Amino acid sequence: MKKTTTLLIALLMTVTLIFAGCQGAPAAPVDDMKLKIGIMPAVDSAPILLAEKKGYFKELGLEMDIQVYNNAANRESALQSGELDGAMTDLIAFVNNVQNGMDIKITTSTDGSFPFLLKKGFVEQKNIKIGMMEISVSNFLSDQFLKDNYEMEKIFINEIPARLEMIKAGQLDMANLPEPIASMGELGGLEKVVYNNPDDFMPEAMVFTGKVLKDKEKGLALFHQAYNKAVEDIKNNDDEARDVLIEKMALNPEIKDLMTLPQYHAARVPDEAYMNKVIDWVEAVQKIDITVPYDQMIERKFVK
Repeated sequence: MKKTTTLLIALLMTVTLIFAGCQGAPAAPVDDMKLKIGIMPAVDSAPILLAEKKGYFKELGLEMDIQVYNNAANRESALQSGELDGAMTDLIAFVNNVQNGMDIKITTSTDGSFPFLLKKGFVEQKNIKIGMMEISVSNFLSDQFLKDNYEMEKIFINEIPARLEMIKAGQLDMANLPEPIASMGELGGLEKVVYNNPDDFMPEAMVFTGKVLKDKEKGLALFHQAYNKAVEDIKNNDDEARDVLIEKMALNPEIKDLMTLPQYHAARVPDEAYMNKVIDWVEAVQKIDITVPYDQMIERKFVK
């Protein structure tokens, strides 16, 4: 009997150890004070870059890893794969991503500027060849600003530097490019055309994944706090935005006064009317139905 009891105890201990082994090591705790984000070489990035330069993130105990992407498709891939916690993206890509089941939400709009460059010697005409990215803000804005006046042959070029080189070489009549890259073309002798935005928002935003929104709420709150502080600095002196963009993106300092800066806003989310405007365009151009409700696209926790 004693031997049987001993065997049973040994067997139970073995089973317990095997079961415990199957559970694996406990998950490492999430560090909610570390964020990795992707941004574009655009004036939208100025508040983030300035907050980093002036130490606002560090003052709040937040560790930031900021990656700059020249290709929006690469940024989207990094976000989708979980390589990034969040990214500066355009609302056209965002709407497609959430419709396809990606768990991301907008935490704040960002403020961009997207001029059009004309090739040297451009002669006004009805039919034009224009460079842009296909599923993007550049396509959306080209339709918004040019559709009534031109018949556009859209040439889809994802890489922003490649788009600039093609318009410089005269292979395009026009190209839509973000500032400050557009001003690099202007410095090189191209004409830059800036249209007045009829809306209170631009089709761009910072988005974060659902997991990060859940696990890193403290860090996200501090990120937006530092962002807002940098926005106030820029409102008081927009040279700070110009200088940090030139420095961080290694641009020619001669473009400083050429840059067309937007009006920067503290953290805010796009309203439903503007989101519906973007959604209507996506549905019409891509021949798809967007069924995700507005409230599932927006996270208001970090808005004042």
